[in-house]
Amino acid sequence: MGGYLQQLWRELDIGGLTSWLERILAVLLSLTIHESAHGFAAYALGDETARARSRISLNPLHHIDWLGLAMMLFAGFGWAKPVPVDPRNFRDPQRGMGLTALAGPVSNLLLTVLALLLARLIYAFAPSNALWVALFGFLAQVLAPLSLGLGLFNLLPIPPLDGAKVLGLVLPETLYFRIMRYERYGFFILLALVFFNVGGNALSRAITFVYSILVNIIF
Repeated sequence: MGGYLQQLWRELDIGGLTSWLERILAVLLSLTIHESAHGFAAYALGDETARARSRISLNPLHHIDWLGLAMMLFAGFGWAKPVPVDPRNFRDPQRGMGLTALAGPVSNLLLTVLALLLARLIYAFAPSNALWVALFGFLAQVLAPLSLGLGLFNLLPIPPLDGAKVLGLVLPETLYFRIMRYERYGFFILLALVFFNVGGNALSRAITFVYSILVNIIF
């Protein structure tokens, strides 16, 4: 029995397991920062709903929807628990919702930049050993592109994604609310787009383009 278990251990794909663990960690970090940014923006604009429900937190358990997390890991498309926001507490509800929505993707861009900056410091100053090489790879090749992808995906102007609410910063009120009337159907539209890979190549090119620019600037 012991020999059989040892053989199973030797045959276990440690590299593949490590890659999955890195991806899970990157997803948790990206989603947690994203959702906390929504809550913090709402709080800064006068709405304490998210703060009262512990949604301005770096604890991922406060934000994770387990089905959404599994979908993101296995299908590349997922979600977290919606951050509770009461637009009645904003001085200008449409503008407040737009800024609150924009905070999520902006936080992902900042996280991407921070990850690349840390990777640059490791590249310049850290000793060349397995630990630092692994950390460099996680920051530059896993966390940075995943966080960037999450931010850009959420900027798509399709309800219930953040991009639809960001439109409230530039569109007239009547047109904005006409679009938001279809929010209840947006999730099914997104599922169809992902399932049939409509626009997926364009989004991938956009992520690669922005990522390449940031890498060229930082490195």
